[in-house]
Amino acid sequence: LYVSEYFSQSAQKLSFYSWYGNAKLFHFHVPEDTVLLRWLLQASRGKGPECTSMEITVHFRHGAPPVINPLGTRFPANATVRPSYNISITLSSAVQNTTFVNVTSPAAGDWFIAAHLPEAAGRIEVKGFSTPCPYMFQADMFVLRLTDMPVLEPGVPMPHTVVSPAKPLHVKVFVPKHASGMWFQLSSCVTSEQRACNVRVLLGSITLPQSFQKSLTCTGSINCSLALDSPPWEKWLQIVVESLGTANASVSVEMLASFTVCRPGSTSSFLNFISLNQSQAGARPGAAGSSAPAAGEAARNASGQRSSCLQSQPVVREDLDVVSVRYRLLNGPSVPVSSLSPTLLLLNLNTGMDSGGSLVVNLLLNKTSVSLANATVVACVSAASPVLSLNATRNCSTAFSQGYPLSVSTSSGEAMLIVLYPQTDDWFLSLQLLCPRGQGDCGSAEARVTVFAYLTPCFSDCGPYGQCSLLRRHGYLYAACSCKAGWGGWSCTDDTKAQTVGTQNLATLLLTLSNLMFLPAIAVAVYRYYLVEASVYTYTMFFSTFYHACDQPGVAVMCIMDYDTLQYCDFLGSVVSIWVTILCMARVKKILKYVLFVLGTLLIAMSLQLDRRGVWNMMGPCLFALVIMVAAWVHHGAKRRHCYPSSWKRWVFYLLPGITLAFIAISVYAFMETNENYYYTHSIWHVLVACSVAFLLPPRDKHKKPWAWSQKLTCRYQICQNDREELYAVT
Repeated sequence: LYVSEYFSQSAQKLSFYSWYGNAKLFHFHVPEDTVLLRWLLQASRGKGPECTSMEITVHFRHGAPPVINPLGTRFPANATVRPSYNISITLSSAVQNTTFVNVTSPAAGDWFIAAHLPEAAGRIEVKGFSTPCPYMFQADMFVLRLTDMPVLEPGVPMPHTVVSPAKPLHVKVFVPKHASGMWFQLSSCVTSEQRACNVRVLLGSITLPQSFQKSLTCTGSINCSLALDSPPWEKWLQIVVESLGTANASVSVEMLASFTVCRPGSTSSFLNFISLNQSQAGARPGAAGSSAPAAGEAARNASGQRSSCLQSQPVVREDLDVVSVRYRLLNGPSVPVSSLSPTLLLLNLNTGMDSGGSLVVNLLLNKTSVSLANATVVACVSAASPVLSLNATRNCSTAFSQGYPLSVSTSSGEAMLIVLYPQTDDWFLSLQLLCPRGQGDCGSAEARVTVFAYLTPCFSDCGPYGQCSLLRRHGYLYAACSCKAGWGGWSCTDDTKAQTVGTQNLATLLLTLSNLMFLPAIAVAVYRYYLVEASVYTYTMFFSTFYHACDQPGVAVMCIMDYDTLQYCDFLGSVVSIWVTILCMARVKKILKYVLFVLGTLLIAMSLQLDRRGVWNMMGPCLFALVIMVAAWVHHGAKRRHCYPSSWKRWVFYLLPGITLAFIAISVYAFMETNENYYYTHSIWHVLVACSVAFLLPPRDKHKKPWAWSQKLTCRYQICQNDREELYAVT
């Protein structure tokens, strides 16, 4: 009996790729006994003229988010990378594209899909100047699940019938813990016409990007078998039998599965846990009496090591934070490794929230503990089941997965492994001592290896040129590095396009010292008695300088206060400077001008709090101030019956150069800035805006005289001027 189920998630807007946070993640859970998985991928784009043909890349992975590298950057040293399975969806003339992806006999558990657009162009777009084309992507999942899948009991032959090639037979068998091998046999295989069978047996499930499904073809043979090493522990293993014969002939088979179970030898985890609690809680009455049984138990375990096939070391999982776990060995950080049987450590990563980080395993060999020269300790990190035959095969593979090998020796005593986005499962670390041929008694040799294992959101916290960001998709959390100063790669370790320290210092100096061009504007404003405007320009120069000193991506950084506060003050000062400059050019009455100064500043502060990067936060006050200025100029011209300003020198030498500089500044700011040229194009913006302000400020009032400190008398009498009657009085 088959049951179909449907799972859907909301569509997401795709982004051009510059780091992993631009990839849109979809997280699904495939139920047990699923025989068919079908992905429905729907991609669409807008209908505007800005929408062009686009290629969408979609990555698939089982157990963890896919590890992708669209930019072709380098991964950190000691990191293991296996390319993800991906397809491309092209949106050309059609507005929408629908693609199906089928997976037969998929592995149960978490499946992830990541979709993104091509590499980002790097141009800094001002919000509101251009309308980007929306590219949407949605992934839906259909599953076909078998509700009454037959169970194959170990050691018990089970007869079954394959009705036709169109209806394969599905069975499952449970793999017990400590199973070192599995033997599967197909016997008594005949067709309904009493002829030799022609069938194909598939063992295991399909996982992406790599699938290790085993295939066994029985053609013209009555009995056939298959042996597997290290099957996945405590999991259901799917077996599919397909008929390769004629469509009308059924096939009768008898299946038998048996397991070889390994007997582990280890110290008592319970006694180790008690001793751990005692060491943490301190000495208590009666605690000393427990040392004798523990010592006796350790002696019994040591005597039984030769008869066991593995030595299990108890490990405690300690959760530190989100996607942050530390593993502690109860017997200490150093573990004994012999050549008789592998030493096994369990690293639990099956909570469902551990696959969004990086698993780091570090091995350090105590060279003084190795009694044999040239001996090597080989290790293997694998998921689902451990590698128990390190001395025989050193390719670090299990029945349905490929592990990650490590080795330490007297010549190279340290080894590190970084597993990016480890799949959700039980992970195992197997260690065994390998001795050179014909050298001493290898059976009695032993080495001690210090093991450090932990799960971290970002390896090395993304280094000095990166920032570790915690991303979320519904309830699932995962981490990724956002690089800066030209650095790239998964952990910001690729310095191919990195900025040198000199370039970083130059960028900081240009962006900060270019604000000093406001000094001429401040001097002109003070000279012409525009003290409020001069105060605003001083405020803008100060916060723009220190905001850009704090905003630098490299090492040349200095923050005098919180970054968000500096950014807000910089944006506020920039917009208010434009606002007061245009109102000052309008030459309205002082009381009205100062009312507009205060009211406009309050409204600008409110709009910046709502949307700090919106283009209308700057364009709105500018346009409103220009309307006021034009209306005031028209009023002055109509009152005087000639053009205002009336002086052609004012137009030629001040207004036209100031307006030209302002338009060039806006063009540079809106259309020319990119991530690569930001430090000098934005510096040009600072210089042009500051110079335009100095040109656009109107001359002082005619009744205002220049600053003359000689007019201040020593006898504390001051000469005052009546602005209206132009009469002088002595006070």
